[in-house]
Amino acid sequence: MNEIYIFAIFILNGALIGILFDIFRILRKSFKTPDILTNIEDIFFILISGFIILYTIFRLNNGQIRIYMLIALILGITLYITFISKYFIKLNVNIIKFIKLILKKILNILFFPFKYIIKATLKPISFIFINIQKNIKNAIIKMSKIGYKIRISFKYKKKPNN
Repeated sequence: MNEIYIFAIFILNGALIGILFDIFRILRKSFKTPDILTNIEDIFFILISGFIILYTIFRLNNGQIRIYMLIALILGITLYITFISKYFIKLNVNIIKFIKLILKKILNILFFPFKYIIKATLKPISFIFINIQKNIKNAIIKMSKIGYKIRISFKYKKKPNN
């Protein structure tokens, strides 16, 4: 009877590791992460999964590893990924999208007054910079026209007859 209990617990451990794996997949789908962060997440997944398995082995079977434990673990992961994983991922990705949308709206409401303060402050400053830019552009155009005329006058200068 004890082996059946351990077998069932390891099936649940397999499902738990499947859920843990999906949590990392959900995070990757919901947030853009650089490769180094993905590698760190993979290391965390391996460490947490290993801890779960080792803890269960030592807690239930005094550290003795049996082949039926491995079979139950693989069975639990397979059952979870086959029947539950797709729905778990879809549900949680949608929840995270909804939370992100709500947070975005809250931040827009909070920063709404600051947008107008910044716009009111930047409008005179941008006016000054636009005028400076126009004056510099006009000066460059005038200088290039003068330079062009000078080049033409030097280019067509007649040689003195001796």
